[in-house]
Amino acid sequence: MNQEIVPHYQRVKRMIADRIKAGTWNPGDRISSEAELVKALGVSRMTINRALRELTIEGSLTRVQGVGTFVAMAKPQAALFEVRNIAEEISERGHQHRAEILTLKAEPAPDEIAATFGLKPGARVFHSVLLHRENELPVQLEDRYVDPRHAADYLDQDFTRQTPYVYLTAIAPISEAEHIIEAVLPGASERKLLKIDAHEPCLQLTRRTWSAGKPVSHVRLIYPGSRYRLSGRIAPK
Repeated sequence: MNQEIVPHYQRVKRMIADRIKAGTWNPGDRISSEAELVKALGVSRMTINRALRELTIEGSLTRVQGVGTFVAMAKPQAALFEVRNIAEEISERGHQHRAEILTLKAEPAPDEIAATFGLKPGARVFHSVLLHRENELPVQLEDRYVDPRHAADYLDQDFTRQTPYVYLTAIAPISEAEHIIEAVLPGASERKLLKIDAHEPCLQLTRRTWSAGKPVSHVRLIYPGSRYRLSGRIAPK
């Protein structure tokens, strides 16, 4: 009777999964480095890398570029059919939110944005880019354009203390919202900010919001696919 030959990377996967199941490594723990696993298991670095990559795709591990590999936490959920404040979502999970402002300026509107706001191409709009972290782990990249006619003081706000969502809904309450969801491969700069590997897909949520029937904001939200999921619930009328 022939004994089934199990590939080395599958054995490594099984060993790591068994340690997680046994509680040797708990959710949020950093596991041994690739070099440590190579030395301990006597297999090639390529074998270890494949095992870790597949466990990451399957959702068992989270790899943070330049930091290490961690046992995955339960994926936080972002509300899909309602517009919510990410700082509030993170706080509700008992975690700490921190926003880093990467861009906050006035600039000529790209054609798509000008069309959304009913402006002439190149008209002045406000542009902000923020990186949102949950317990210091990057979970959302927010790239937002705002029509200055509805938020004249937008550039004067401190978005490390309140999110653009909080400010905009206070001065221009949302009357309507449109969502487009896509799976995307992020660019090099986005991968660097989100600390993800080159081939890790992301969820991209593009949202346009209106107040009193007039478009106010156009935002593109990018979530690392291994760290986030979007959910929604609807009921028939």
